[in-house]
Amino acid sequence: MPHIVFERKELINTPSEKDGVEFKFIAKSYNFTQKERKIEYRVAVKNQGKEFLLSLKPKDENFMIKADKVTRLSPVTLVKNALNAYVNLNEANVLFSNTNNLQVKKETKHEYLKDINYFVDDFKTDKEIQIEIGFGSGRHLLHQAKSNPNVQFIGLEIHYPSIEQLLKQLEIQGITNVLVVNYDARLFMEFIESNKVGKIFVHFPVPWDKKPHRRIYSNEFVNEALRVLKVGGTLELRTDSRKYFDFCTEVLTNLPKGRITIDINKDLAVSSKYEDRWKKQGKNIYDVVLEAFNEDKNINLNFDFSFDSEIDFSKILKGIPTKSLIEKNYFIHIEELYIIENKNNSGLIKVTMGNFDRPVTKYLLVEEGEITYYQGNPLPTSSNINAHKKLKEILSK
Repeated sequence: MPHIVFERKELINTPSEKDGVEFKFIAKSYNFTQKERKIEYRVAVKNQGKEFLLSLKPKDENFMIKADKVTRLSPVTLVKNALNAYVNLNEANVLFSNTNNLQVKKETKHEYLKDINYFVDDFKTDKEIQIEIGFGSGRHLLHQAKSNPNVQFIGLEIHYPSIEQLLKQLEIQGITNVLVVNYDARLFMEFIESNKVGKIFVHFPVPWDKKPHRRIYSNEFVNEALRVLKVGGTLELRTDSRKYFDFCTEVLTNLPKGRITIDINKDLAVSSKYEDRWKKQGKNIYDVVLEAFNEDKNINLNFDFSFDSEIDFSKILKGIPTKSLIEKNYFIHIEELYIIENKNNSGLIKVTMGNFDRPVTKYLLVEEGEITYYQGNPLPTSSNINAHKKLKEILSK
């Protein structure tokens, strides 16, 4: 990542501007854990309409400035320009810089690869939706998409080489009814409207025998799947693991109402190379299909992430909990506090929160007692919503 090391000087004055880059404020770290450590700073920047933070901290007897990991964005040239503008405005003696000769890889966005925010803000379709979770090589997903051109398919995968392989095949085969997202399927369902999905495929998921909490199947996942499935829609598991099969059937048979169908060694029109290998080895393949019976109410993704009242930031500095607050389905951990010294009752609160498997780290910006999420609100998942409600409770004390 781009960074600059320069001789230590007084900080720049804010607000100020240099080379088209605005410097809004500088926040100084507050030692709320009472441990010995060096003071760091966060420099709030606006460049080409985008706001982010720079991290300024001691390096030996000098200073190093670089992108703040939480708020970094693309293209990296925005960060590079902001770093150069800071040291130019500071008239600092630069000891090291990789901002001028840094080779920036041009980002290419594939038409069918979507960010999770797309499904929160923009995704609309009148077609039936079918979802495959963990599509691997993509062989099954490609077959389904070609066989059902009027269905909108969504492929979920966390292994990026598999995503790249599928995107390449979509281009080669001219398939246009698949959207791909690199996201945790256990959280993704919350962004899909109720009663819109015809089928959910979960083929050969990692069984996680030693870490069962990481399994895709759980009571929460199955209930969310039933919400998005239309009446008669199906959640389809295919696995070679007897332990996983037993675990999933136990989860499904604890539902208050439903129909499950079980098959052993059922032949499909298409199979993966691993499935072919397992069949040659005489390994059993188990299919468990859950059918949805009920129509569910729609969910509201327009949650209000605002904070109702102003706070006394000096009071927060002294009394905010420093240990993680762990609840059943979410957690909150206040990591760092920063004081904006030339603004009354202002600062930054760095917090990690939400789901245990997909936590989000955000800064809360406090300006003269009013609180907002810096760089925009968290995604409206149930865990983030619950964490936000708890944050409001903590900050209002």
